Amino acid sequence: MEKKTVLVTGGAGEIGSAISRKFAESGYSVVITYNSNLKKAESVLASLPGEGHCLFHAPNTDAEKVNALSAFVEKQYGSLDVLVNNAGITIPVNHDDLNGLSDEWIDKIMQTNFRGGFAMVRAMKDLLLRSKETTALVVNISSIAGVFAVGSNVAYCASKAAVDSMTKSLARALAPKIRVVSVSPGFVEGEYTKNFPPEFLISQMENTPLKRFATGHDVAKAVHSLTDALSFSTGTIITVDGGRLL
Repeated sequence: MEKKTVLVTGGAGEIGSAISRKFAESGYSVVITYNSNLKKAESVLASLPGEGHCLFHAPNTDAEKVNALSAFVEKQYGSLDVLVNNAGITIPVNHDDLNGLSDEWIDKIMQTNFRGGFAMVRAMKDLLLRSKETTALVVNISSIAGVFAVGSNVAYCASKAAVDSMTKSLARALAPKIRVVSVSPGFVEGEYTKNFPPEFLISQMENTPLKRFATGHDVAKAVHSLTDALSFSTGTIITVDGGRLL
């Protein structure tokens, strides 16, 4: 069987690295993109089992780099089976602190979390149509913040709501050859949670029925399940939140 290929944007982060490892363990060639943290990206790449993996510097807001990435994937692999839009940014700002959320940060969040994800799908569409699978897969990493409106700031919540809407629109537009699904975690345990006060994290955990935060591995398992166990799903939102929305 021909080896399949997955592209994971933001592959050096907590969630992206776990997703990259999960797919590498399943025999995929993994292409990891990164923005600024080359050292971490190289460490993740070195940790992946198997062969055929690579790094590519491609911020999803840089059209030239995104197009270069598409050309690289075509030359190196010929097609793409799975695209995981994981790259994202945010900054902690209380929702009632309207002056604390600058126009610059609002634009950066929307450009990276929403526009950048769309740009990746647009750039990779032809490669996905050549997938070795009957139906290629796009997974947009969203957040329950897009539904719950509780998150690091107002713009972040809005950006994830936009991601979920985009998932539904593109699932309809790209069917039947490409499936599009959102995977929507709650709080994910890792480096980023250190940005929040301990009392806030405790309250969030107490309000989670399963009494813990998700891990990157939890999210990675959900993403990977869409390639086999949930292969007839498209245009939907898969929550990985321990019941937090309840």
